[in-house]
Amino acid sequence: MSVNYAAGLSPYANKGVCGIPEVFDSPEELQRKVGELAQLIHDAQYLVVHTGAGISTSAGIPDFRGPKGVWTMEERGEAPRFDTTFEEARPSLTHMALLQLQAAGRLQYLVSQNVDGLHVRSGFPRDRLSELHGNMFVEECGKCGKQYVREKVIGVMGLKPTGRYCEVTRSRGLRACRGKLMSTILDWEDSLPDRDLNRADEASRRADLAIALGTSLQIKPSSDLPLITKRRGGKLVLINLQPTKYDKHADLRIHGYVDEVMGQLMKCMGMEIPEWAGPTLCETSLGDPFAPPLGKLKTEEEEEEKKTKKKGSQVKKEQKDGVAAAVKREQEVPPSLTSVKKQTAAVTDSSSQPIKTQAARNEAGSVNGAEHKSAYLSENTDQPSGPKKARTQTRAT
Repeated sequence: MSVNYAAGLSPYANKGVCGIPEVFDSPEELQRKVGELAQLIHDAQYLVVHTGAGISTSAGIPDFRGPKGVWTMEERGEAPRFDTTFEEARPSLTHMALLQLQAAGRLQYLVSQNVDGLHVRSGFPRDRLSELHGNMFVEECGKCGKQYVREKVIGVMGLKPTGRYCEVTRSRGLRACRGKLMSTILDWEDSLPDRDLNRADEASRRADLAIALGTSLQIKPSSDLPLITKRRGGKLVLINLQPTKYDKHADLRIHGYVDEVMGQLMKCMGMEIPEWAGPTLCETSLGDPFAPPLGKLKTEEEEEEKKTKKKGSQVKKEQKDGVAAAVKREQEVPPSLTSVKKQTAAVTDSSSQPIKTQAARNEAGSVNGAEHKSAYLSENTDQPSGPKKARTQTRAT
């Protein structure tokens, strides 16, 4: 191998449990479980797949904690065997199946712990991929954040300078950025890249189905991401030859080679796996990877409509209960108090007069005034009216 990834890491004592015996499902059980997996994927609105080193073993790149893994062989004092180089490695059947699932709209996001770059070289869209531990073929500008995908491995590990500089040209024709390019491969104590981790976390929260494929889920925080989906009500599927500490949380566990599982899955779903035609770089995909699918939007609208109807029914029930309670209270009034109320009501009815409005009072007043004036005139018509006395005003002399 052109770059010995394992040897390039700094010494670290806690590398997890290595060499756990592998478990295999019977052919009949494997077929049944693959059918269940196909149904789960068919019903899912947002699928996230988490991949580990187990999906690259068929490409000639060893895993870390399997029976012939890098760390397992190291514990035994043996040297791991590499059958290929990172540049010569070809994406496996599983890599290409995942690419087809994404192209068909079944897979919304992919989270990988692998540094071999096979997901990117298979043509998987980088805007739907988080490479949490880095990529042997990618270097990043420490100044502007621009990433460069190379045809050859970078040759440097541990987020160190690669010796090259950023070529991004600034606006208005100013000189290039010229920031130092850094390796994206993490060492043991390095923090995960914020952008990739945040996007992986967001996708895991949106997902209603998480599939962990070829990983023993021993390295944190990567191993915690599938559980986010589970805690938020989603389904969790584990596909691995070795048991994991999260087996008790899984809705489905499949013990088999990942290429065999994915081959049966694609056949069950009526989908063909494309052939790899050489390194292909795809930066963006159609649509927003974090936009909720149409089916989920419809479900949310239906739930909101149900809540509105339920609230209306509850209000009507409360009004009905209030009327019933009032009637019940009326029926529970003692007889003596009821007779007193009836007598009071009778007195009130006999003595009370309808209340007239101001307009009615005015109208009544004008009518009564007219009648009074008419009567007064009729009484004094026959009497001669005397001469009116002129008003005199005494003047001071």
